[in-house]
Amino acid sequence: MKLIEAIALRVSGLINDKDNLTAYELAKQAGMPRSTVWKIINPDLTRVKTAKIDTVYQIAATLGMNLKEFFDDAVFDDISD
Repeated sequence: MKLIEAIALRVSGLINDKDNLTAYELAKQAGMPRSTVWKIINPDLTRVKTAKIDTVYQIAATLGMNLKEFFDDAVFDDISD
């Protein structure tokens, strides 16, 4: 799996785990355009190949976690970039 795909799965999973949180609400709370979050969780539709670490940090912080906690998930175990 590519890194951007793993990030997409992780962000999508975290959104789904939170009650009443949508990609739009995440973007609003993070203070970023909703298109940014949409592109991150839908890289196959947008041909996005990378995610900026500061964007991932901002998403993680908005979800109440640091980068270590964000990347500490099995989805990142088999990255093939």
